[in-house]
Amino acid sequence: MTKPVQSALMRQAHMHMPQGVAENYRYWGDAQTVFVHSAKGCRITDVDGQEHVDFRLGYGPIILGYRDERVDAAVVAQIQRGGTVTGFSTALDSQVVQQIKALCPQIDKLRFANSGTEAVMGALRTARGFTGRTRIAMVEGSFHGLFDEVMWKSDIEHWDPSSAQVPQVIPFGAGIPQNSRNLVDIIGLNDHAALEQLFAQRGQELACVILEPIIGNAGSIAATSLWLQRLRDLCTQHGALLVLDEVKTGFRVAAGGAQALYGIYADLTTFAKAMGNGYPVAAFGGRADVMDVVGSQAGGVVHGGTYTANMVALSAAHATLDILTHTDALKTIDRVGLQIKALLGRVFTQAGVPHAFAGPPAMLGIHFTSDVPSTYRDWRKTDSALYNRFAWQMIAHGVMLEPDSREPWFMCEAHADVDLAWLEDMAARSVQIALA
Repeated sequence: MTKPVQSALMRQAHMHMPQGVAENYRYWGDAQTVFVHSAKGCRITDVDGQEHVDFRLGYGPIILGYRDERVDAAVVAQIQRGGTVTGFSTALDSQVVQQIKALCPQIDKLRFANSGTEAVMGALRTARGFTGRTRIAMVEGSFHGLFDEVMWKSDIEHWDPSSAQVPQVIPFGAGIPQNSRNLVDIIGLNDHAALEQLFAQRGQELACVILEPIIGNAGSIAATSLWLQRLRDLCTQHGALLVLDEVKTGFRVAAGGAQALYGIYADLTTFAKAMGNGYPVAAFGGRADVMDVVGSQAGGVVHGGTYTANMVALSAAHATLDILTHTDALKTIDRVGLQIKALLGRVFTQAGVPHAFAGPPAMLGIHFTSDVPSTYRDWRKTDSALYNRFAWQMIAHGVMLEPDSREPWFMCEAHADVDLAWLEDMAARSVQIALA
């Protein structure tokens, strides 16, 4: 399908922004970069009039649906009543915290932020302030935002799975100082030997270990309960804090996030995305004694921001959390996710494509391999090239995905009105073309 308006906008945008986009991850190439005209429910319409059922959902913030009237009405009412930002406190600050505490028993106290990146920055600084230590550890495949220290990764893309070598650790890109690597250790998910070795070598230096319990940038590959519990025990034993990054999983995979599914709780937790149904709001919080190092007292951890706890963000969070708490929205999302998982399983089986699903139905990872990956390195062994071809065909047929199989399918409440027979037909057509 030709995209004349999109092509014209792309040419124009190149004159004003690097790559012609507002942030790197929106650039899919000059011919494929999507320009959206409108969005409603689970559908987006591009500038050339093609409609897509969207399973990308802005990388996960949309939990109810685009332009949900309940959330938007609460935001508009707040703007009309009290504006957007004053630099002062409001009653809504504590009200939203109380909503989160009712869903997440690991939260005693909390501070707000504007993005997942900011929430992680606040959590790591707090962990260091509480422990008096500086070193952190991360897990392969997890993504914790766009600041230098956490922008180190295992170079899985160029790693040979058949070799005895481990992947090289590299920065995400240019401009990241090498010295930001010096205080970071990286271990493999579900690797018991590496976990024991980390604490044997670094136990007295670690301020914290941070990870996504269900990795949103690795196709929802998840920690096992056994491994996560051992990590929890080792952190406690060595005086390091466990930080669980629930920017993607929080209020999505369950009302209480991934920790509610595991029954294993962190010292600090980060939230964002689904808590505001697309409005820019985030938070970090945890144990009272840990969070109490944040403050203006001498030697306290500094946290702030002009737009922190702005009234647009908090009114959206208040409405979204109320809906997730008092309606069947999450049950609907899980039901739809299971239906879509079943129909895709039928399509892949009929086409003879080995496949495995990972993660909860609200955040469904799809891997073209026979076994569910248990580590990020296992993803490298999947047929990601076939998935990429399949995804581009789905996009052409009106189903919006991230072409990279490391990004899961995100579900929202509005997906309940998707024609599942149509979706199964589009998937069957797409996989046949991808295999040809």
